[in-house]
Amino acid sequence: MASPRHDPYKAFKFRVEIDGLTAAAFSEVSGLGSETTVIEYRTGSEPNRVRKLPGLTKYSNIVLKRGVTQDAELWNWRQRIVEGNVDRRNGSIVLQDDSGQDQVRWNFSNGWPCKVEGPDFNAQGTDIAVETLEISHEGIQRA
Repeated sequence: MASPRHDPYKAFKFRVEIDGLTAAAFSEVSGLGSETTVIEYRTGSEPNRVRKLPGLTKYSNIVLKRGVTQDAELWNWRQRIVEGNVDRRNGSIVLQDDSGQDQVRWNFSNGWPCKVEGPDFNAQGTDIAVETLEISHEGIQRA
């Protein structure tokens, strides 16, 4: 008997949840990754072989992009960091299926905005003004 087919989810149906923030309508999310440093060593009893052990794990910054609106909540969160008031928050990136049901979550912990970029302007263009926010965090898990 054949196993059931599982088609991949589409990358455009998602939402962002951040503790205490109601910001929405992100057009792009990236940086849901981690990397563990490889520590190489060899012992005297095995002179021709290198052992590899896991070292420190680093997490990529989560990068959020959205069109600029009147909502300054994310900007204000970043501004509190600039002023020296660390405001860490937990959050999730939630992937949804075609019917809008939650399917996969990436939960991050102790996040704070480490970088913000305003839009690029061009008087001859018709593009939407997009702002970018990077969130540094201490861990991400897929649920």
